Amino acid sequence: MKLLFNRVFDGADEMYAIAEKTLNETVAELGESAPINMPNTGYFLANHYSYLGKRVTTMGELKACFPEVKSWMRHEQRLGDAFKSGFGTVMAAEVIEACKYAKSSEPYGDEYHGHLSDAEVRELGVPLVTGDIPGFVVIIGPAPSDEEAVELIKGYQSRAIFVFLIGGIIDQAKRMNLSMGFPVRVVAVGPEIWCAAHIISFVNRAAMIFGAVQPGDHEAYDHYTFHRIRAFVNAFDPVADIVVACGGGAIAMGFPVITNDTKDMWPVPKSLIIQEDTKNFIETSLEARDIKIKVTKIDIPLAFSAAFEGEIVRRNDTWVDIDGSRMDCFEWVRTLEAHEVEDHSIELIGPDIDSVEPGSRMALSYVLEVAGKNMQSDFEPVIERKFHNFLNCVEGVMHTGQRDIIRMRVSKTAYEAGFRARHIGEVLYAKVKSDFESVVDKCQVKIYTVPEQLKALRAEATKAYDARDARLLSLTDESVGVFYNCILCQSFSPAHVCVVTPERLGLCGAVSWLDAKATNELDPNGPCQVVTKERVVDENIGIWEDVNEAVNQASHGSLQQVTLYSIMVDPMTSCGCFECICGIEPMTNGVVIVNREHAGMTPLGMTFSEMASMTGGGVQTPGFMGHGKQFISSKKFMKAEGGSARIVWMPAALKELVGAKLNKTASELYGVEDFVSKIADETVAEDVDGLAAFLSEHEHPVLNMEPLM
Repeated sequence: MKLLFNRVFDGADEMYAIAEKTLNETVAELGESAPINMPNTGYFLANHYSYLGKRVTTMGELKACFPEVKSWMRHEQRLGDAFKSGFGTVMAAEVIEACKYAKSSEPYGDEYHGHLSDAEVRELGVPLVTGDIPGFVVIIGPAPSDEEAVELIKGYQSRAIFVFLIGGIIDQAKRMNLSMGFPVRVVAVGPEIWCAAHIISFVNRAAMIFGAVQPGDHEAYDHYTFHRIRAFVNAFDPVADIVVACGGGAIAMGFPVITNDTKDMWPVPKSLIIQEDTKNFIETSLEARDIKIKVTKIDIPLAFSAAFEGEIVRRNDTWVDIDGSRMDCFEWVRTLEAHEVEDHSIELIGPDIDSVEPGSRMALSYVLEVAGKNMQSDFEPVIERKFHNFLNCVEGVMHTGQRDIIRMRVSKTAYEAGFRARHIGEVLYAKVKSDFESVVDKCQVKIYTVPEQLKALRAEATKAYDARDARLLSLTDESVGVFYNCILCQSFSPAHVCVVTPERLGLCGAVSWLDAKATNELDPNGPCQVVTKERVVDENIGIWEDVNEAVNQASHGSLQQVTLYSIMVDPMTSCGCFECICGIEPMTNGVVIVNREHAGMTPLGMTFSEMASMTGGGVQTPGFMGHGKQFISSKKFMKAEGGSARIVWMPAALKELVGAKLNKTASELYGVEDFVSKIADETVAEDVDGLAAFLSEHEHPVLNMEPLM
């Protein structure tokens, strides 16, 4: 019999020995000056950076840190030493993985995911704070059978738990043809236990990005992960000592370990839980981490979970393609009187999707008619925008676009499971009644598939869209009596507060002024509160006394003042899940904007991840600002510094996305036509010299503006 402490210590020694051998061999092969660059991160080797406070960028620096890693692996029979040995084990694991990335930027190819990028960490910010992802599980396999492996993974998927896989369970999932990848929230990290270093790196970067935890503050990392990252581990029998050692670190971070291994395994209440019946792993795990799953019962023959939001249905796998770019396909919410709505009526007008051949295109549209004493027409587009999320949660269904440019694919697998047109109505009815219960009392869905009817209905819907657009255009910061704050992200970034105005949406891109208004109506005590704007200090820079008071109160005293229209003076804080980041480029007197999806270099000499590492966590960083994509074309964007005329560089994909609206803004504000063509991108410049030459050649208006600094 071996004591649990000794299993941790023996496992830590085993990991250290593998790391030492790997490190020495890699240094001998590459030399001490060889760079170590984990892909798409501004946080170096994140576990070393977090726990030791050291920026490791070369093999020599990694070798110099190695004795300190060993010093963490104490062998005293005390709980604190077992925990510290666990962290030492994680850093040793990171050494092994860092050596792989020193040799190749893609050591795993397409077979395993390996390192997770900063962009992927940030991408999960919104679903984590909204509860669309209630937690994470790390499954270390293999499971007793291939069938049970997939049953466990899909069980977590159906509960929207994000799944990391290590070891033999990955091979089991492959044999069962399970769809895996970051978009469907099942990540095959790697084949060996030391790949767990990537998961801990992911967690520690979340603490830095969202919580502004400082490198080297080990206790702060433990506190953050314990209280704000709801994760746990499932480890199948047999659990080797080296896995037990990693588990010691996981438990210290607040992540309980659930296993069916009973040999030399000693239960620790709420931390190390022995559950011999692997069929009960899910319920035991959720209970251990106090995760409560809200279930919305929907009468469809497929799984419904946020885990399927990123699922892609390929053309060859498609039963029916509902294509709004070629046919009259649209989605429309309209408000009626209560007597005009029959609750839970779902009517199909025209043939069903079983009337077409596999792979065919089909015209299909749906109209959601709602009634409620608290319903307002301003809420109609808010509800419509949620359709994208609702329908993408159906396994085997892919939805893109909105209004009359929707596209939806139903997979052959979904069709064979029994999915039909009426199930679109079932999903929309159930989710609208659940998520908008405060304003929607009754709801009916009409699904149309007759082309002749669709053309006339689309024209009617377009009139409604146009009326809304006119209403939205009239909504300016000056025309409304109040703003709203949004503190939804405080579950991960305690000091951050967004102030949402008609012309400045939330930096995550997901909360507009109308969204915030609707949220406040739905839940008056919820995350969006009214912010008055009666005591103006400086309207050009965007300062109001009552806005400052609201921000100070909502940030628990962390913020004294914010400006809504400046990047240089007390800019609004960022939580970490912003869509874009804007930073000043002093040589050209302008600003560079880069979106989260862009992995390349910018003329600032920094990638998105490196720029983003300078802000986030609820801190104010003059000269840098996180923001939503649509804010770029707002007339309030950097108004205090001259506005969007300061934009000198953006990735080409971002230019294409915001180009039309930005051109319109530039024309109205500065009389500059085709302004976007004057903005450089990665195809013409990734350094300052190339950028300056491009701006001069294209006579960019920034060349005649006052200095920023």
